[in-house]
Amino acid sequence: MTWYAIQHKPAQGDRALAHLQNQGVGCFYPKVEVERICGGKRCRRLEPLFPGYLFVNLDDANPVWSRLRSTRGVLRVVGFGNRPAPIEDDVIDHIRASVATVAAHGGIRPGQTIELEEGPFKGLQAVFQAYDGEERAIVLISFMQSRQRIRVPLKSLKV
Repeated sequence: MTWYAIQHKPAQGDRALAHLQNQGVGCFYPKVEVERICGGKRCRRLEPLFPGYLFVNLDDANPVWSRLRSTRGVLRVVGFGNRPAPIEDDVIDHIRASVATVAAHGGIRPGQTIELEEGPFKGLQAVFQAYDGEERAIVLISFMQSRQRIRVPLKSLKV
């Protein structure tokens, strides 16, 4: 059995997952807990790690292939040249392990010491304060004999 990526219709990932599982298809729909501003308040919810995509585990001879595209919520099978693109088991295993690690540790926690890897403060130690949207974080750095609160891209943080 091989893993393949399925693109689902907008906001129908859970629906596609349920209908695929009802057909006996092995599925993997990785989700992580994120913090967002909902109605002016901070809330936590599960969101897909890969928005718009889920993974299925199928044999080439499985009769589900003929029904896959007409499954409710499914848009298409990701592929190249009219052939589904297989995904190595190692990649799926790595994603599963990463999702489990993030779930166990809850991402970066407030008060955790991190290092800045990019930008004008590269190499400085900082203290993580909070997430600021999807791609930024608020951190405290020691600068000019006081703690300064700055916003930095998440990709510039090293735990």
